[in-house]
Amino acid sequence: MRLLSDLRLSRAPIGAFVGIGVFWGSFAAMLPVLKARLEVSDALLGVILLGSAAGALLAMWLSPRLDAAMPRWGLTLSGLALGIVVLPLGLAGSLLPFVLGMVAVGMSTGMYDILGNAHISRLEARHRVSLMNLNHAIYSLAYAGASTATGVAREAGLAPGLWFAVVGAVILLVGTLTWTRPGAPAPGDGTPQESRGRITPYVWCAGLVCLIGFFAENATEGWSALHIERTLGGGAAEGALGPAMLGLTMGVGRLAGHLVTVRGTETVVLRWAALLAASGLVAAAAAPVPLVAYLGFGCLGLGVSVTAPLALALAGQTARPEARTYAVSRAAMIGYFGFFIGPPLMGFLSEVFGLRVAFGIGAAMILAIPLFLVPRMRALGAA
Repeated sequence: MRLLSDLRLSRAPIGAFVGIGVFWGSFAAMLPVLKARLEVSDALLGVILLGSAAGALLAMWLSPRLDAAMPRWGLTLSGLALGIVVLPLGLAGSLLPFVLGMVAVGMSTGMYDILGNAHISRLEARHRVSLMNLNHAIYSLAYAGASTATGVAREAGLAPGLWFAVVGAVILLVGTLTWTRPGAPAPGDGTPQESRGRITPYVWCAGLVCLIGFFAENATEGWSALHIERTLGGGAAEGALGPAMLGLTMGVGRLAGHLVTVRGTETVVLRWAALLAASGLVAAAAAPVPLVAYLGFGCLGLGVSVTAPLALALAGQTARPEARTYAVSRAAMIGYFGFFIGPPLMGFLSEVFGLRVAFGIGAAMILAIPLFLVPRMRALGAA
């Protein structure tokens, strides 16, 4: 069976994406509690969340060097670091420790993410299969499960410090999947990887697709619970269902994308997925009740689920074999500016205009993918 075979082939990156999903799903659902503890405004919270984006960008810049120096152990060490740095995050009671914790988390998740994606890109080239959507689907399902579990923990009154200790233990446990036995071939196609080079126009376009996809994803992860609880009057468990709905539908969308996407159809899928995502975010922004918001976030999740994975896969496919890690890391680094600009932009827009307008602007950004970026990628790919 193709799915089981692909899962076995993807064992190491799946361990990485489960760990990343468990953290971010837990963090998104716990964010209202953390915000209340820090006693900060929406705008200041957006600035604080820049810490994780800054750390991730630094890690992405360094990841090709780590991958070239430690092709077997880099992924596992990144998971070990993530499992450790999440532990104090739930204990931070003041601004400075929390910001420092977010920087450390951003560096760990950024490195884990890039090395996992580079690993997948090399496996795709080596085995001539499509694996990116499958692995990102695992992330989304882990995110949805963690978000739901965190909502239950919040309803039960569990302290953030204790919950993040559980999260760290889970990350360390699944991180064992990324370990490669001594003597086994190093991950990838055996081609020595470049640690520096030039960002091609195609990688720039792929990176911008990732940027918009990451922005939309980040806007929903970080602000959907607040939108449902504050704008629509939902409770804690209802708020947690916002990011959970996103994670669940993103997992479903990516699994469907894995099963139906074949080489040469990526840009077609990107175009229609972006249109679905934009319509979903508009529905969530205009929702009168939580149920409509859930449906909107669900459509957003189905659509946005495949944008970044397909863009990263295309960046790796069009790069020279020895430059795959570099191309994937730079496309993802450009994309991560979506996380970088997302928190302060969402915070500012929410503070001034409200979350409905903020989500509407996010929908307009998504439309740039089918209207401008996909046609440009097709032109560059045909050149």
